[in-house]
Amino acid sequence: MESYQIGKVAYGSVTGLENYGIFLSFDEGYTGLIHISELSEHFVKNVGDYAQIGDVIPCIILEIDEDLKQMKCSIKNTIYAMDKENEIDHGFAPLKKQLPLWINEKLKELS
Repeated sequence: MESYQIGKVAYGSVTGLENYGIFLSFDEGYTGLIHISELSEHFVKNVGDYAQIGDVIPCIILEIDEDLKQMKCSIKNTIYAMDKENEIDHGFAPLKKQLPLWINEKLKELS
């Protein structure tokens, strides 16, 4: 019986963070990578917004190289990723929050 299967969820321990993705360690000597393009449907500015070294995170297995014991993984569309998305400001969201404050400040200056 295979421990890991494509399309299934596995829990990996974060062993490294690079600008291009998150490195994971799994049981039975397997390692994995979540490429930056598999973190979110949105632009990812900082990989560290999604995990820190030592975290154990759930991910979906996309590919498995049994000979090398390496896996390509994804967290897109997982509950874990959705929770992280709620913590991160994307696109114009930070400006949307600040705009009313800036308008009020300017109106006070003009009064």
